[in-house]
Amino acid sequence: MSVNIAKMIDHTLLKPEATNEQITELCQEASEHGFMSVCVNPTWVSLASKLLEGTDVKVCTVIGFPLGASATETKAFETKQAIEDGATEVDMVINIGALKSMQFDVVQQDIQAVVDAAKGNALTKVIIETSLLTEEEKVRACELAVAAGTDYVKTSTGFSTGGATVEDIQLMRKTVGAEIGVKASGGVRSTEDANQMIEAGATRIGASSGVKILQGLVADSDY
Repeated sequence: MSVNIAKMIDHTLLKPEATNEQITELCQEASEHGFMSVCVNPTWVSLASKLLEGTDVKVCTVIGFPLGASATETKAFETKQAIEDGATEVDMVINIGALKSMQFDVVQQDIQAVVDAAKGNALTKVIIETSLLTEEEKVRACELAVAAGTDYVKTSTGFSTGGATVEDIQLMRKTVGAEIGVKASGGVRSTEDANQMIEAGATRIGASSGVKILQGLVADSDY
């Protein structure tokens, strides 16, 4: 396969009990294997930024995570603080309850606040939490994210009732078109999983199993 899968992976550690030592190991692995980014909770952004200085690995963090139910002003502040600490990508969770209440203006304004706070300094990815949405809601969430100016739409936090599926990636890609990135996150644990998501239209993979995914590539005689 000609695609560089390592450069599509956000090497992720978002567990609340993650330690300084584990974040350090995550950054070392990301640098060694050439992943696109590390994705860590906001409290670890400064450390990750220092550890990855001089490499081409980006620092990604999460906003309003994992519920998406923070106030819009809080999400915007969290975004600005994360960028100040060294983040160059932010993955924000939408206001899921507002979407399901059909308060679409609220959802779009919430996303817009983060996009505006990040503009010029960080890419924005919008987590729609597909496992909690109907197909119609998934489409609407993607449309609202695009209207707000996001760079990516993303399936899942990995902390809800389900993760990425091929069907959801296909739907999201169809909805956002070719210009917006699609990130598959949650449950992508093997080389086969990653390949299926990429074939379905994903341009970024969020995974805590990035090293295992790459080891599978090396072991596969087709690569």
